[in-house]
Amino acid sequence: MKILAICGSLRAASLNAMLIRALIRLAPQDIDILAYDGMATLPLFNPDLDSTPPASVVNLKQQIAAADVILIASPEYAHGITGVIKNALDWTVSSDAFVYKPVVVLNASPRATHADAALREILSVMSARILVTASVKVPVIGAKLDEDGMLSHPEIAGILKTALAAAKTEWQAGQS
Repeated sequence: MKILAICGSLRAASLNAMLIRALIRLAPQDIDILAYDGMATLPLFNPDLDSTPPASVVNLKQQIAAADVILIASPEYAHGITGVIKNALDWTVSSDAFVYKPVVVLNASPRATHADAALREILSVMSARILVTASVKVPVIGAKLDEDGMLSHPEIAGILKTALAAAKTEWQAGQS
C-alpha cells in the first residue's frame, strides 16, 4: 500500500510533520509512506490557472493519483484548517483527485475538533472516502515529544501503529 502523507503546516518544528516522520519509521514493509514535500511551492489558488496549472500543482495531483491512500496531518489554527492545507485542496477541487480516494485524517491535538470536522467536511464534499477507523487524534500536543519521543512513547507509538493497521484494513476492504 502506498500512502502519500501531506502536512498542513510549514513550520520546521511542526508536530504534525513529526507525526508523519514517526509514521514513516513505524510503517511495516508492506506500507510505503511518502511525505509530500511541495506544500511551500504551491502558489495561492487561482481558478484562472486551473486549465494550465503550475508545475507544482501538476506534481501534487500526480502524487495524489499515484497513492493508494492519502494521509493528512494538519493543525488547527483559530478553530479552522490551515491556509496551507486549504490551498492544496483548492487546487484539486476541479479534478477527480480525491473522488473515492481513501483518506486518513490525523491531528496532533485531541482538542483540535473544529479543524478536524472542517477538514472531514471539505474532503466529504470532494467525494473522498475517509477511513474513519484509521483517522485519529494523537495526544502529542503538550507532551513535549520530538519524533524519537513519539516512537518511544508506548501510547503514541501504539496509536500510530493501530492507525496504520486500520488504514490498511479499510483500504483493502474498499478494494473488493
